Amino acid sequence: MKHLLPLALVAAGLSGCGVLTPPQAWEKGNLAKPEMTMGGDPLDQRYQQHIYTSKEAASGGYGVGGGGCGCN
Repeated sequence: MKHLLPLALVAAGLSGCGVLTPPQAWEKGNLAKPEMTMGGDPLDQRYQQHIYTSKEAASGGYGVGGGGCGCN
């Protein structure tokens, strides 16, 4: 009986995940705003990408040609 209560709580918690509804047409305008993007600040994204390519000693994969040898 004491194992039934935690199992019932877990089942109740997981059943709440199935009732999510997709955004309605009038809500999609709010989701399209720039501040809703995962990346955030474009300047910061560019800075982070520069650091990543400098540490990896390679470029490419983001619309820029190159193989890592420095001869873009």
